[in-house]
Amino acid sequence: MDDKKNIILAVLLTAAILFGWPYVSHYVFPAANPPATKIEGGKTTPVAAPGTDTADGPATIRDRAIVLKESPRVPIRTPKLTGSINLRGARIDDIVLPTYRETIAKDSPAVRLYSPSGTQDAYFAGFGWQGEGLKTPNRDTLWTAQGSELTPTSPVTLTWNNGAGQTFEIRLSVDENYMISAAQKVSNSGAGAVGVKPYSYISRTGIPKDPDTWTIHVGPMGVFNGAANYDVNYKDLDKGPSTQSFQSKGGWIGFTDKYWLSALIPGANADFAGQFRKGAGTQYQADAALGSTMLAPGKAATQSIRLYVGAKEVKTLQAYERNGVKLFDRAIDWGWFYWFEQPIFALLHWLFETLGNFGVAIICLTFCVRALMFPVAQRQFASMAAMRAVQPKMKALQEKYKDDKPQLQQKMMELYKQEKVNPLAGCLPIFIQIPIFFALYKVLQLTIEMRHQPFVLWIKDLSAPDPLHIFNLFGLLPFTPPSFLAIGVLALLLGISMYFQFKLNPAQMDPMQQQIFSIMPWMMMFIMAPFAAGLLVYWITNNCLSMAQQWWLYKRHPVLSTASAAK
Repeated sequence: MDDKKNIILAVLLTAAILFGWPYVSHYVFPAANPPATKIEGGKTTPVAAPGTDTADGPATIRDRAIVLKESPRVPIRTPKLTGSINLRGARIDDIVLPTYRETIAKDSPAVRLYSPSGTQDAYFAGFGWQGEGLKTPNRDTLWTAQGSELTPTSPVTLTWNNGAGQTFEIRLSVDENYMISAAQKVSNSGAGAVGVKPYSYISRTGIPKDPDTWTIHVGPMGVFNGAANYDVNYKDLDKGPSTQSFQSKGGWIGFTDKYWLSALIPGANADFAGQFRKGAGTQYQADAALGSTMLAPGKAATQSIRLYVGAKEVKTLQAYERNGVKLFDRAIDWGWFYWFEQPIFALLHWLFETLGNFGVAIICLTFCVRALMFPVAQRQFASMAAMRAVQPKMKALQEKYKDDKPQLQQKMMELYKQEKVNPLAGCLPIFIQIPIFFALYKVLQLTIEMRHQPFVLWIKDLSAPDPLHIFNLFGLLPFTPPSFLAIGVLALLLGISMYFQFKLNPAQMDPMQQQIFSIMPWMMMFIMAPFAAGLLVYWITNNCLSMAQQWWLYKRHPVLSTASAAK
């Protein structure tokens, strides 16, 4: 009867995990990247990037190429940025990242980050002034450019005279990466004093396709008064209040996507007023206003701000942070294990640069982790051997006190103390592996350095799930299995490796635990199938190394080896 109950409980627990996990994982773990490839007819082909459909949108959405030609522009050209400055409204609304592609296809277009107002997914930044007693430029103002092209060696100055004695200038410069600097100057040649207050803004239409999860923040964010703020979401602005304001000394404000960042950065010690606000429809804006200045006749005032628009490259963000941008690497939502994820990333990236293959780098990282864990594993096996040695005594106590549970617990504790056995010692490596597993998962999912990195054969993107599914005969059948049945080759290898690893472990005393452990490999096969292929490569390698280590340690603990063989 007890065996039947145990089997029923095991089946129910398995069903609960398999069917409940997709709902839990949505909040606990960030989703893997969309598949980079698909297998059809036994051939591997790239998958089109989401959002690149050229179907006509609403009537108000216009063709980008036409909109770009409607106003005079100054080209932007750097090793990592191309695009243009719109002289109408002094907007930076055309930014493409030529070093990144939408998909892994050879003819895939470069990633576009900024797009003009009125186009699909409009996204842009601008600079302006609020004033007292003077006419300030607006979005329709046509500026004059001094300079034919914005490059790291050639700045561009935009000028406009309001015809009432005030001249406005925006001097733009750009570095070799993704940082644009804007020096906003006002000169007063009028008869009276005027008050001016420079501001800058980032406006975007639509919500990014990257999901905003419990573990990866996508949306409005900033650093205010020395602390990163991930508390504002698009949904918060939709529900109200539609404006969220912050006062800060130093820091920055903007919008973060999974791999891209657009942020306004005042001076390191500048006081600024930042706010996120919701406009009409799905339009959102981040503003940064600097302090106001009263300009006497004949005087001029200049205040500067920087605009970062580009990829969230770890080393690039860290370099800017070292140069005074507070907590700039927090644009990557490292989360709780920041202190641990950074070394994992640094080691993994170094291995990748050294070896040239990211999958091989993950395998080498696994070897490094197992080497560090080796002493802990030795203690685990020693504890398991000791537990196995006292099992006859434990069974005798269970027989003797089977009707007196409190007395049984007391005698068991006395036995543990007498034999110097810790029943929880075997769990230590599992608890240590949890932060390593989660840190590697976030590194694979968060850092752009891992995006679109191939391994071998059909695995063209280790940050996406395995595209080779066994339920459609590896792409030979013309259908894509549902996510629940999207079992790839790597997931199958994971289940097999876990099964053989389980067979090497000693049998559990509790039949219920033994039954659960026996089906655990196949449960994990289903659970891990949608995860990033790189994570499965890590886990499979870790299982193989664990089996090798178990084989070696069994020679040192014959009692444990005998118990395992007797299962």
